[in-house]
Amino acid sequence: MAKKASNENSISDVLKEFIEANKLQTGMDKIDVEHAWKELMGNGVNSYTQEILLKGSTLYVKLSSAVLREELSHGKQKIIDMINEELKKDVVKELILR
Repeated sequence: MAKKASNENSISDVLKEFIEANKLQTGMDKIDVEHAWKELMGNGVNSYTQEILLKGSTLYVKLSSAVLREELSHGKQKIIDMINEELKKDVVKELILR
């Protein structure tokens, strides 16, 4: 018996096409960056994190601790690199700690 030609796609491929067709990648990047921040920074930093906002390629993070903000400001590039590595693409180019 001959096999039918299959035009089945994986769910991953269908979702990628849907995201592209509806121009949802920017919103997905915002969600992914927020999730990556929470995963990479851990509970200590997250307890002081009040807001995470991605505008364009700039990540704004509002912290409730001035001491923590100062500490994290010394490793901004490392944080950017870690987030982009986690996402497997360059989404964040600049980090602003408030």
